[in-house]
Parts: sequence; C-alpha cells; structure tokens
Amino acid sequence: MNHVIRVSGGALLAFSTLVAAAKADELFKLANNQRISCSRGLAPGKLNTATCKSYTYIFNTRTSEYYRCQVSLALTRDNKEVINVQTDGSCSKKPRIFDTDSHYAFDATETEPPNTNSFFGQGGYSIWAADTTQQKVRGCITISSGLGSDISKCLDMTFQ
Repeated sequence: MNHVIRVSGGALLAFSTLVAAAKADELFKLANNQRISCSRGLAPGKLNTATCKSYTYIFNTRTSEYYRCQVSLALTRDNKEVINVQTDGSCSKKPRIFDTDSHYAFDATETEPPNTNSFFGQGGYSIWAADTTQQKVRGCITISSGLGSDISKCLDMTFQ
C-alpha cells in the first residue's frame, strides 16, 4: 500500500511538472507568417551577390508585448567559388498591445520591400491580437513615416 501511495504521489508530481512546463511553453508564441525575400545582383564575369532576409514575430501571450525578429544572409561569389558569407540578426522589443495581462492569441504579417505598398520606405506590418478570455480583438498597423519614426495605431474591433 505504501508503494502505491509513493507511485501515485510520483505520478501526480510528474503530471503537475508537465502542466507547469506546458504553461511555460505557451507564454511565448511564434507567428505563423514568416516570410523570406531575396535580391540578387548578377553581372557576367563579375562578382555576384545575393541577399536574403526573413522575419518573424514572438508574442508574449500573457502581457501582449511582442518582438520583431529578423535574420539576413548575404552571399558573394564569382564564377568559381563563394567568396564571402555574412549573416546578421536580432529581435527588437515592441510595446504592449493591451494594457492588462490576460491570455492572448495573435498573428502578424508585413509587406516585403520593395513593394508598391511601401509608400514611405521599408513598408509596414500588421499585428492582430485577441483576448482569448473574452470577445476582444485589436488590430494594429505600423508603417514607416519616412521621417525617422514609425507610425503605429491600434483599433478595437466591434462585433455586430
């Protein structure tokens, strides 16, 4: 009987550890809309360069803070060999979408420069966030003003 209590206690402890780990895993979510854009400079008999960039968003599902992450790779080669490979990347923190903590779901997308939608520079992006504990959705759009700072506005959705 004592052995059964120990096994049951161990199973309960393992289950509660798994639940806590699952909740910790859910705190940060990766956006589903990763994109990649590449450009090439080709000239016969000369150096060729290809540059690719990709981005994603990481979202804190409790606080609605998010990060925009970007990675890039530049490859330079001649007709016979790769001469240089450079990589760069980082994540930049963005402000909260909602003022209070709750449980949020989100998605994000952005224009890929150069793009006809990029009137003032590198384009923009949109973030959609929903409070999963109530019927509350907020849509945010951020675009480059072309004057140094981005313009970002959010709007609460109404349901009819």
